[in-house]
Amino acid sequence: MYGLIVLVLVESQPAARFPRPVRLTRLLLTITFTCAAMGCIQSIACNKSRIKRENIVVSDLVATIDHCPTVIEENSPIVLRYKTPYFKASARISMPPISRNETWVVGWIQACTQMEFYNTYGDIGMSSWELPQLREGLVRAISDSDGVSYPWYGNTTETVTIIGPTSKPSRFTVSMNDNFYPSVTWAVPVSESNTPLLTNIKRDQSFTTWLVALNTTTKEKTLLHTIKWRMRVDIVVDPSLPLGSRARLVGRLHQEQPRVLTRMEPIPLNAMGRPNANDAQVLMWRPRRGPPLVVIPPK
Repeated sequence: MYGLIVLVLVESQPAARFPRPVRLTRLLLTITFTCAAMGCIQSIACNKSRIKRENIVVSDLVATIDHCPTVIEENSPIVLRYKTPYFKASARISMPPISRNETWVVGWIQACTQMEFYNTYGDIGMSSWELPQLREGLVRAISDSDGVSYPWYGNTTETVTIIGPTSKPSRFTVSMNDNFYPSVTWAVPVSESNTPLLTNIKRDQSFTTWLVALNTTTKEKTLLHTIKWRMRVDIVVDPSLPLGSRARLVGRLHQEQPRVLTRMEPIPLNAMGRPNANDAQVLMWRPRRGPPLVVIPPK
């Protein structure tokens, strides 16, 4: 970068209202700086340019769901467990130099946008994990943070922090993964009996995942990419069969692959903070006859 100083002298015409001509001389000093690297001219009064979206380079963006079926585990006489394939996302980032005393965090933010999770016990009723605010349409999404690192999904491989000023670009990779590994009781959850009566598990859940650069000093948020993904599980159970042979997967064996959107989708404000989905969810018992019952309330 080099400086260009321009000195301009401007003479005014004699002022008509003065009895004798008075020549007024004004001195205009204009100092400009020419940025050789960018070919632009900026005023000396301006601060150094802030980081813009087009200056953040994202490469090798990958979003996948493992191409394998959900695995069912029947090892316990109390619960059935199932483990879904993993959703995985990663990206390589090149951040431009940070000229100010600012801190930037780059990483993944995720929110749940839809959830249906029903465990059916024959003609007795069903238990369901629910997000009441989402179910009733009061919010469009609920944070899926780890409950500590708001608004981020996590704080290990999921984020990188850059503390300015820095003199050269910062290059790094951020990655995340997510899957389901729950337990479902063989017996009715509100019963004292241990008799296995579970007949079906159905789950359908959707998420939006954002790659974001956040200036924690100014709270400026730059969206880099938006990903949509969905996980579905359908398991039928014959509780009369011996443990180890009761459950089987039905429907699709493999999940739909995630979609990387060509446009940026804004992050709903409530998806940036508390509560997260784990704290907001409630376990309900919905009998075929009688009123519903809260089994596990939200935290």
